[in-house]
Amino acid sequence: MPLTLYHAKYFSYDLTRQLPSSDLGKFAASLQNAQVDLNPHQVDAALFAFQSPLSQGAILADEVGLGKTIEAGIILSQQWAEKKRKLLIITPANLRKQWSQELADKFYLPSVIIETKSFNEEIKNGNLNPFVQADNIVICSYQFAKSKSEYIEQTKWDLIIVDEAHRLRNVYKPSSKTANAIKNSIRRYKKVLLTATPLQNSILELYGLVSIIDDYVFGDLKSFKAQYSRLIDEGNYQELRSRIQPVCHRTLRRQVLEYINYTERIAICQEFIPTDEEYQLYRFVSDYLQRDKLYALPNSQRQLMTLILRKLLASSSYAIYGTLDALVKKLEGILDKQETDNLLLKLDADYETADELEDEWQDEDVLINDEPYSDDDIEQIRAELIDLRQFRSLAYTIQKNSKAEQLLVALERGFSELQRLGANKKALIFTESRRTQDFLYRMLEVNGYKDELVLFNGVNNDRESGKIYKKWLAENKKTDRVTGSPTADKRASLVEYFKNNATIMIATEAAAEGINLQFCSLIVNFDLPWNPQRIEQRIGRCHRYGQKHDVVVINFLNRKNAADVRVYQLLDEKFQLFNGVFGASDEVLGVIGNGVDFEKRIAAIYQDCRTPEEIQKAFDKLQDELKPQISERIHEVRTTLMENFDEEVREKLKSNLLEAKRHLTGFEDKLWKVTQFYLSDCAEFSSDYTFKLTSNPFPGEKIHEGPYMILKSSDEQRKSDIPVPDDTNIYRIGHKLAQRILSECKSLESPVKEIIFDYKNTPTKVALLEQLVGQSGWMQVHFFSIQSFEPEDYLLLVCMTDSGRFIDHETAHRFFSLHAEEKGICELTDNLKLTLQEEAYKIRQGIVNDNAARSRDFFDTEMDKLDQWADDMKISLEKEIRDLDAEIKLKKAEAKKALNLELKIGLQREVKELEKKRNGKRQTLFVAQDEIDAKKDNLLSEIEARLNQKLEQEELFTIRWVIV
Repeated sequence: MPLTLYHAKYFSYDLTRQLPSSDLGKFAASLQNAQVDLNPHQVDAALFAFQSPLSQGAILADEVGLGKTIEAGIILSQQWAEKKRKLLIITPANLRKQWSQELADKFYLPSVIIETKSFNEEIKNGNLNPFVQADNIVICSYQFAKSKSEYIEQTKWDLIIVDEAHRLRNVYKPSSKTANAIKNSIRRYKKVLLTATPLQNSILELYGLVSIIDDYVFGDLKSFKAQYSRLIDEGNYQELRSRIQPVCHRTLRRQVLEYINYTERIAICQEFIPTDEEYQLYRFVSDYLQRDKLYALPNSQRQLMTLILRKLLASSSYAIYGTLDALVKKLEGILDKQETDNLLLKLDADYETADELEDEWQDEDVLINDEPYSDDDIEQIRAELIDLRQFRSLAYTIQKNSKAEQLLVALERGFSELQRLGANKKALIFTESRRTQDFLYRMLEVNGYKDELVLFNGVNNDRESGKIYKKWLAENKKTDRVTGSPTADKRASLVEYFKNNATIMIATEAAAEGINLQFCSLIVNFDLPWNPQRIEQRIGRCHRYGQKHDVVVINFLNRKNAADVRVYQLLDEKFQLFNGVFGASDEVLGVIGNGVDFEKRIAAIYQDCRTPEEIQKAFDKLQDELKPQISERIHEVRTTLMENFDEEVREKLKSNLLEAKRHLTGFEDKLWKVTQFYLSDCAEFSSDYTFKLTSNPFPGEKIHEGPYMILKSSDEQRKSDIPVPDDTNIYRIGHKLAQRILSECKSLESPVKEIIFDYKNTPTKVALLEQLVGQSGWMQVHFFSIQSFEPEDYLLLVCMTDSGRFIDHETAHRFFSLHAEEKGICELTDNLKLTLQEEAYKIRQGIVNDNAARSRDFFDTEMDKLDQWADDMKISLEKEIRDLDAEIKLKKAEAKKALNLELKIGLQREVKELEKKRNGKRQTLFVAQDEIDAKKDNLLSEIEARLNQKLEQEELFTIRWVIV
């Protein structure tokens, strides 16, 4: 399209301006910048979180499988685009890497995971608050957020995301230390809580979560209980619902079925029976771990280390051999009085989640024994060493691996099922041990899978992975796919190799975090974790949005181990992890809260039970405790409060989808046109939103030459489905090339010129402009910013014909959709200049008035909330006074009826005591009312300070227009 610099300047300002919170177009930049499909409920949720600039945040409570992470990503992306870079994500430890990878892959947002080691290094390097990061979103675990709450409180965050926020739902209990520490540290900042289970067992949990967002939505706990704990009548339901609606947003799966296609899970259980030697090794090590005193395991980590050893024992004889060898060396070091290595670090080299488990288990109470070893201790150490050497020798001599042999059978069954489903022949095998991983690689290599395998673990430093990475770097060196982070790039290269070349990826827990494998539909849990959330995370690598086929899940089960059988029954039947559309439901995972606690319970059964009868009894007890804890009443309450919006939601989603797509299509079109204009001399453009950069227009920037592509968001081309050639750079508004182009176009010199707009030769016809063909006039464009509760930017278009008729803003905007060419310089008379300025002022006043009206609505909403809060705070005190009045009345009646004078006097004394207590309560009420009013005044002052409008206006250009 023939484009003038005036088009380019206009589009550049339009693409980078800040829109009001309620405008769907606000997220156009974020959506265009992200590699995600456009789903209406996600845009709706993101819009909800920003609905009022006075809001302290929101609870996004969509059902599982609807992409709350995407909603949070859109919100974070928008903050990033607005240069609000102090962003924090608090998440369970096992989801930290996944968050980091999702932000990078889908939103091109940089992040850093802060944990103890990196925190201390930052301090050592002079950053006294490591949470303050330049151009990085900060990610940390719940436990770390609790331990460093003072640092979090001191950092002036623009936004905080709390994932799996139901973990904080008991914050209303003083005993919930982690929840209260996090709540207090983030109370001053805007936050978004993500949870599929905002209300699990008690209405008080909803009170707790809402109080984390805003302490002024409800009064204190006592008044909330008084009003809502029974919820007997419809009026109470409606009142509570209306009070939570401004802060809580929930979409159900049934509301979006027309937009999202879900696939099923199909479970296959692969049983195996260990050989006599394998079973003997299991019994030896298991009995050893149940001893009262062990010298090879440090007291401070006994529980944790026992769990890890049991998992390695169940993995393979190769895995447990290496661990037994480390225990032998530990005891030999003690006897030789030599310094021994940290055993947990040695285990971490094989069992990669050891450090994460240590973080999750760090609250356990331990007995640390620093006493020197006595002669008796030395004798017991020697005896323990003899046993360990025996176990190690047995593990070394075992050559047959019953479980691994069944893997070949399992793969045949799995691939047969994939063929029936029409899915790719791809399998993702999970093991908890790197030694087992290496063993499986060798075993599969000699059993028909040579050159079809790829490994994936926490370090990826094997020779084959190195070759794959080196080749990938060479193929992608001229693209933005190379991030410069060896860890991230190596992971990307292995995933790409699995997609394009390999049949099987053998992975440790590292692959359960942060990679998306929708192209694979077969998951093999060679080793099965005990934490249901970890299993869900594994399956979620493949069974996720974008998966086109049903996903087959194969699990291995040791039929000779009673505890293993019961664990599998729990995971399969109780948690429903392996069958159905969604796997573990919100309610089931919500019941266990933190999967680590469940894992600890299982570990305790293995540790404490010695006979099959004890094992069965312990699991029966656990299963009883895990019976559905959601009563019919709670289910009814949740449905009424949060899930009764069906028709309203469906219509709104349809409307929002169309509006969002319109904004996004227009946004992409403008970016494309500006890019064509600026790169006309150094790029070759095609008609399908692709171009080839032949020379770098900004030599000072590291910008790759070669092919670029805008991922369009139309129905026909969904972003996640578009095949992108390996050497292609994804072009988006956040790309540094686009950012530089927009910046340069905004600063272009734009003298008053005549512009000929060619209506006849523009392919797209605009009815509004057709009536102007053959006419001419003047147009002036201003950039207008207004700052009150939030910044808003506008482009003011003053457009008039030579006859003096003013053209409305919508029609004037359409001028820039026409082909055009620049002509000569024009003169603007003083009278004409004044006329244009006066009209610009009128348009500006209209915007100012609209902004003021919105601000008044925001203010009224906030005042209504404060009034309700003030009423709540008085309710419990007034109720206590009413109860005392009733009791006094009763006592006085009893005193009158009393025939015995002594009894009369006693009752009157009780009356006096009650009256004294009531007067004290009344006095407390007066004081409380004064405190409430003072708090209200403080909040009013804060709002008032933000209310004053600050206005800025800049003339961008004036043109003489002619439409032909």
